[in-house]
Amino acid sequence: MSQYQLNTPIKVVDNPTSKFLTTFQRRLLEKSLQGNLSDSYRQRIEIMLLADQGKSQTTICQILGCSPATARHWTHIARTGMAHQWQDCPIGRPKAVNEKYLERLRKIITESPRDYGYSFRRWTANWLMKHLAKELGIEVSERHIKRLLKQMGLSTLPKNKTHQKIISTNEQNTKISIDDITLDLTSTPNQIMSIDLTKLNNY
Repeated sequence: MSQYQLNTPIKVVDNPTSKFLTTFQRRLLEKSLQGNLSDSYRQRIEIMLLADQGKSQTTICQILGCSPATARHWTHIARTGMAHQWQDCPIGRPKAVNEKYLERLRKIITESPRDYGYSFRRWTANWLMKHLAKELGIEVSERHIKRLLKQMGLSTLPKNKTHQKIISTNEQNTKISIDDITLDLTSTPNQIMSIDLTKLNNY
């Protein structure tokens, strides 16, 4: 515990210019600080409250005596709207992406967000990140989600756009130039083969 924590308790006011937290989240965290918490739990709450006041990670580390990684992690939790779930994450290093995470990502991307209670119709990397963090307790960046999707050959882009692109490409490839059709005009009419236009259209 830092010298600051020993002598000067964190004072958090009702900040109308809150950067990340809702009024509910901020009051919940403030109330939780009044309880009997371990140093680690108290620190994560104070990090989120200070980040919500606009304090930089460097300043937070100086005030609380925490590591940059810890300050960065809990600032990210506050930023992604999950500060009220501060007890759901066990004390220790953040979880790393594992096979279970990849399996869930692969499954969820093929399903509608509405199946999970969301109002929007298609997933974005940001919402995949938030949902999986809530479901599995594993925090990753939006950029990392995009990288994982790319590695698995998946995308959040609508499939119909890809289908339309394929159709457009096929149409361009099926254009036939009249120069490709040559006839020997010196041949007799009986020797000139008739052109089946229905077959020609199939090329």
